[in-house]
Amino acid sequence: MVNKFLIACCMGFVVSVVSAAAVSTSAVVAKSPMVLSVDFAVEKGPVRRELHSSGYAPMVEDVADTSRDVKALNFHSVRTHDLARINDGQRVVDAHFIFPLMHLDAANPSNYYFKATDYMLGLSRDIGLEIFYRLGTSIEHTGTTHFNARIPEDIDKLVETFAGTVRHYNQGWAGGKRWGIKYWEIWNEPDGLNNMWCFSGRNDEETSELRQKLFVELYVKTLKRLKSEFPEIKVGGPALCWYNEPYLTALFKGCKEAGVAPDFISWHYYGNRPDDIMEQAESARRLCDEYGFTDCELINNEWHFLGEGGFRDLRNNDPAVQERVWSGPHSQNGIDSSCFTLTVLSRLQTSKYNQAFFYGCRHEGAWGYMDHFGNKYKVWHALKAFGQLMKNCATLCESTREGTVTTFAAKSSDGNAGWLLVSDYCGNGSEIVVDVKNAGALVSAEIFDHERNFTPARALMKDGRLTLKKEIDGSAAFLVKFDLSKGLNNL
Repeated sequence: MVNKFLIACCMGFVVSVVSAAAVSTSAVVAKSPMVLSVDFAVEKGPVRRELHSSGYAPMVEDVADTSRDVKALNFHSVRTHDLARINDGQRVVDAHFIFPLMHLDAANPSNYYFKATDYMLGLSRDIGLEIFYRLGTSIEHTGTTHFNARIPEDIDKLVETFAGTVRHYNQGWAGGKRWGIKYWEIWNEPDGLNNMWCFSGRNDEETSELRQKLFVELYVKTLKRLKSEFPEIKVGGPALCWYNEPYLTALFKGCKEAGVAPDFISWHYYGNRPDDIMEQAESARRLCDEYGFTDCELINNEWHFLGEGGFRDLRNNDPAVQERVWSGPHSQNGIDSSCFTLTVLSRLQTSKYNQAFFYGCRHEGAWGYMDHFGNKYKVWHALKAFGQLMKNCATLCESTREGTVTTFAAKSSDGNAGWLLVSDYCGNGSEIVVDVKNAGALVSAEIFDHERNFTPARALMKDGRLTLKKEIDGSAAFLVKFDLSKGLNNL
C-alpha cells in the first residue's frame, strides 16, 4: 500500500524525513507559528467519497488519454451537464439530442436517440464513475438568439421525454440499460438571463417573474411524474447560478402547493472564499427545514476557484491581465487555486453537503486540468492527491483549522495507515506546526507549492509535534503519512 501511494502522489520521488537537527528550533520560536491539532484515535465518521466528484469524463474522442487522466483523479461521480459541449459533434445527453422532434409521440421508443449517450456514459462507468444525470440542455452563449435553451412550448411533453430517458437507463427500455442511475437533476441555471431557460429574444428583469413561474411548473411536474413511475430514484435541482435563496423559496412554495418534495436541491459557486461555500450549506439546510423538507439533500454541483477579477478577467484581452490570470501563483489554476481546492475538499467532508462536484468542463483551458499542450495545471496535482486520499482512507479523524490553514486527517480501513493533509491557502507564515496525537511512526512528508508538486518536504516530528517548513511564501500544502501500526514513535 505504501509503494502504491508514493507512486501515485509523489510521482516517483523518494520521500525524505528531515531529522530534528535539520530544523532550527530558534526559528520556530521566533516565528511563533499557529499550532493546529489532529488526533488519529478520535474517529469522526466515514470518509465521504461522494463529496469528491466532478464534471470531468472520458471523451468520445481521445478515449484512452481522457480515460486515463480522469481515472487518476479517483472521482466518485460525474455530472453529465456540459458533456454535450465537450464532445464536439456528438448527439449526447441534452434533451434535444435524446428526443429531437417534439411533435412525435414520447411513448414510442423509436423516436429517441440514445446510442451516442450510451457509449459516452459507458466510458465513465468503465473507469468506476457513478452517473449524475442532468435532464435538460447545455448552456447557450448565443446572446438573444436561442435554439435549445428555450422555454419549451409543451412542458408536459418534455416531462414525458424525461421519463423515457430514465426508463431507458434504469429499466432497459428502448434497447437500454439497467444501470440504476440514482440522481436526476432538472435543468441547469434557470435563473440565468440570456443563456438558460429563455424566451425567444431578449430576456431581462421584466420577464424574470414569468420565467420563474414557468420553471416552477416544469420542476413540480417533473418531480411528480418521475417519482410516480420511478419511486426509487432521487429527483431535484435546479443547479442555480449561485445560492439564490429567493428562487429556491419560490420553488419550495410551488412544491408545497403541488404536494411534492424535492429529493435534493443544487446550486453553484465560483469564487475564492471557502467560508462562503460552507455558509451556503448552513443557510440551505435552514431553508429546507423551514419548509418541512428535512430529508432534502444539499448538492453543490459546480464549484471552482475564481479570482477577484471574476469571469471578466478570464476573457480579457489585455496582456497584463492575461499574464496574471494565466501564469504565476495567483492564476486561474495555479497554486492559490489549488490550495483553495484542497481546502474546500477537506472542509466539505464535515459540512452539511451531501454531494459536491468540482467544476470541470473541457479538459483543456480555463475549466480544464491541462493547457493546450497537455501540460497538467497545478490543480490537476491537487485533485489527484485528494483522490488518492479518498481511495486509501476510510475513516475521518479529528482535525482543526486555524486562519489560512486547514487540516484533514484520515486513516485506512484496517487502521494501520494514517494520512494528514495540511492546506495553507494564501498564508504568509514560513512554518506550520501540528500537534499530532496517536500518530505512530512518521513515514513520509511531501510539499506542494508554486514550484513543487508533492516532492519531499522538510519535516520535523518531535514529542508529538510536527513542524512543516514552507519553501516559499504564499499558498502551499503538505501531505504526510504515518504508520499507525507501530505505536507512538516520535522521530
